[in-house]
Amino acid sequence: MVRKVGTRFWIESVLAAVTSILFLVTLVWREWIEAVFKVDPDGGDGSLEWAIVGVLFAASATLSVMARAEWRRRAALVS
Repeated sequence: MVRKVGTRFWIESVLAAVTSILFLVTLVWREWIEAVFKVDPDGGDGSLEWAIVGVLFAASATLSVMARAEWRRRAALVS
C-alpha cells in the first residue's frame, strides 16, 4: 500500500522538525538569541528564553499531532 500524503503533511512535518530543533537549541544554549539578534530584552534574567522554550515545545507538540492526524486521514482515504 502506497500512502500519498499531501502538502499539508509535509509543511506540518517540516515545521515540527524546525521547532523541535530550535526548542533543543534554546534549552541547551539560551544565549543564542542574544548572540543572533544582539538584544537582551529581559535584562539577563532568562525569563524570555524560558518563555520561548515553552512556546517552541507547545508548537512542536501541536505540529506533530497535526501531521500525524493528516497521515492517518490519508491512510483512511486510501484503505
